[in-house]
Amino acid sequence: MPTDMSQEPSAFECRRCGHCCQGEGGIVLAVKDQERLAAHLGIAVAELLAEHTTSKGDKVHLGVREDGFCLFFQDGCAIHPARPDICRAWPYFRGNLLDDSSWEMSLEYCAGINPNLSHQEFVRQGLEALKKQDVGVTGDPDAPCALRLDGIGKP
Repeated sequence: MPTDMSQEPSAFECRRCGHCCQGEGGIVLAVKDQERLAAHLGIAVAELLAEHTTSKGDKVHLGVREDGFCLFFQDGCAIHPARPDICRAWPYFRGNLLDDSSWEMSLEYCAGINPNLSHQEFVRQGLEALKKQDVGVTGDPDAPCALRLDGIGKP
């Protein structure tokens, strides 16, 4: 929660608990994610791809450890400033923005989502957050479904 009482309550405050950092194959890296992460780590993109990713078809996925956590999860996200767009977008995924039932399920999954705000306020703040981070796309059928914003936030 914000400390300044004049600010509105935040719809989401990441607790860096790692709950969303667990699960094999969920983090697809777009080219801009690969470049940002490689620069953050101080390595070439080719080295990032060789040492920290797997490929499934034409998609590059961030690797996971044997325990199912992202390679970069260490008591929180060790690459937080350079994390992939799909990670930046959480919990403002398409399903959570479009469907209040999905949003309600995400409340049970993620302690960082404010349960005291309405779904409408969650959507409003989510769209602002995605725009501010330059995450989310419109009109790109090849974009990950979770990041597609077509038809969201329009009456």
